[in-house]
Amino acid sequence: MSAAELKARIVRHIRRQGPISVAAFMAMALHDPRAGYYARHDPLGRTGDFITAPEISQIFGELVGLWVADLWQRLGRPDPVVLAELGPGRGTLMADLLRAAATVPGFRRALRLYLIEASPLLRAEQQHRLAAADPRFVDSIEALPPAPLLLLANEFLDALPIRQLVRGHLEWGERLVGLDAEDRLAFVEGPESPALTLLVPAALRALPPGSIVEICPAAAALAAALGERFARSPGAALVIDYGYFPSRPGPTLSALRHHQPVGVLDNPGDADLSAHVDFAALAEATRAAGAAIWGPVPQGRFLAALGAETRLGALSARAGPEQQALLESGVRRLIDPAEMGTLFKAMAATSPGLPAPAGFSEAMDPEGG
Repeated sequence: MSAAELKARIVRHIRRQGPISVAAFMAMALHDPRAGYYARHDPLGRTGDFITAPEISQIFGELVGLWVADLWQRLGRPDPVVLAELGPGRGTLMADLLRAAATVPGFRRALRLYLIEASPLLRAEQQHRLAAADPRFVDSIEALPPAPLLLLANEFLDALPIRQLVRGHLEWGERLVGLDAEDRLAFVEGPESPALTLLVPAALRALPPGSIVEICPAAAALAAALGERFARSPGAALVIDYGYFPSRPGPTLSALRHHQPVGVLDNPGDADLSAHVDFAALAEATRAAGAAIWGPVPQGRFLAALGAETRLGALSARAGPEQQALLESGVRRLIDPAEMGTLFKAMAATSPGLPAPAGFSEAMDPEGG
């Protein structure tokens, strides 16, 4: 099925059933098993629609690998330990992680690798790249075995379906996807409701009419599940994504095609859809379920604390001039505040009672100011 056929199917559904939530539209556009974006596209890299930190520099995955191995040691070197990644892309992060973490005695032997991936195309590439680690594929964190857990989510939460709530005259309503007078997909506003008002973070409910707030029920549910697991079983999770802290209003949903912005509703199934992560809401849901939260801190500060400059120097010392320039530009893109260093943030969740993970400290200012 083509993207045009998917769009026609969405239009027919709305014509019969009425407007749908932004979350429902995102789920259909991204995850339809025949025509959804992830069913038909390899989105990563310069030939795809976007590029992620592991594809920019091997140093990213190597530092995360040492972070994970250090957490394993702090947990008492459990054997076995479940190492899981949400949305592993091409497996680049995990490949770099495993190579770096192999320097920690015993860690490679103890880990059991689990990958949570929806795309059949990417699953095939992950299986090929990570075959030596014997990866197992599951559909959710609930399917992970009951053992100490180390979990990674790099640029995963931004692709989860969101809902957009709009401040009305008395209460909040929901921004929906409907049809305009010419039967084209268009944003429309649903009725106001006290129940929708309760979904808005309390600090934002008194915003002026027309204000938009995004919420992500799927991220909140994931955070709660992780918090509950860490409250009863040893473990830690590292989340790295672009987003904001504290919660704030404003629409952030966007679409990318070949690294260029396109209309969100233009071609469902042919463009990547994503929205900024509300780290405050994520932290609140995880903490309420029983886990300890560290951060968020700006990605640039996090990577610098893990030794990005030192690793850059070590690699550059063995590289030629052209490779040195590529290494330098990659690390700068990851840590420079004008690039990914501030917009992208890192946050950790751990079982209660563990010391601060590497790169995090209670004294750190979450906004990096």
